Amino acid sequence: MITRIGHTLQLSSPANILSYAAVGGKKEAEGPLGAYFDAVFDDTTLGAPSFEKAESALQSQALRLALQKANLRAEALQMVLAGDLLNQCISSTFAMRDLGLPFLGLYGACSTMALSLGLACVLAACGAATPVAAITSSHFASAERQFRLPLEYGGQRPPTAQWTATAAGCVIITTQPKALQIPHVCFGSIVDLGVHDAANMGAAMAPAAAQTLSQYLRDTHTLPGDYDGIFTGDLGAVGSDLFTQLMHREGFPMPANHHDCGLLLFDRDKQDVHAGGSGCGCSASVLCSTILPAMRQGSLKNILFLATGALMSPTSSQQGESIPGIAHLVHIIRTPPDPPGA
Repeated sequence: MITRIGHTLQLSSPANILSYAAVGGKKEAEGPLGAYFDAVFDDTTLGAPSFEKAESALQSQALRLALQKANLRAEALQMVLAGDLLNQCISSTFAMRDLGLPFLGLYGACSTMALSLGLACVLAACGAATPVAAITSSHFASAERQFRLPLEYGGQRPPTAQWTATAAGCVIITTQPKALQIPHVCFGSIVDLGVHDAANMGAAMAPAAAQTLSQYLRDTHTLPGDYDGIFTGDLGAVGSDLFTQLMHREGFPMPANHHDCGLLLFDRDKQDVHAGGSGCGCSASVLCSTILPAMRQGSLKNILFLATGALMSPTSSQQGESIPGIAHLVHIIRTPPDPPGA
């Protein structure tokens, strides 16, 4: 059963996390979280003839590893929810086209991991489908080709720019009792404060992150300090600072438990990523490589995962449109450990 509290959905029978997996490229492997990925690839083409096909391979690998960890065959999935940054979500559709499974293609820009995970929980909680896989990916080269300039051009990037992660994450949701549960989901509203600079997406997304989080906190009568961690993604350095300021204006000063996936994935002092990481695969891979394992081990027990997206396209930017932002929130808790064999 699902109960609506303001804008927040409360899952009376919480959806549970069965398994998860994260894969990444060479730059991600060289970052602070590289050792925690399930698989990393030195060749960012993954042997594919194009970067777009390489991104599809990332999704396929993430799903394969998550299924393997859950001891499931692909045909056991009753629904797959996947998305990416490319036109018509081609990385997702081509990754899933041979599986013969019910498929929902999603676009939420860099918020897609929280969007797909939240929808997967709703489907499971209402009895529509279980188990359900939520998958997202991004690839630096495919995103550069679509949204910016060909790599061969060698254009300069401003300090506010972020580095699109070459990574993917997959979470499989079930109704079976598990240690990691999702009791609340809050889908955000579009917020557009008139930012036009496509090289400063953190500034465009921060207002949406602040709106969704403050709405959730009011709905649930909680405070930021009530959680072990609040993980945004991917605001980067610029967006994270703005987010903190906006939350203070909303009456919710942010404690030290706020972390941004775009700042966790890479080492800005050693890796040339400017304001931090971005892309659907950034928050997805941080969630599946670091946050969820930390929860399973018990170092985190109560967190908010708040993924943000810049809902722009090359066409809208070229026509002078501002950048709408979106943010979706998933509340994840840890209950007593799984019993043996669970």
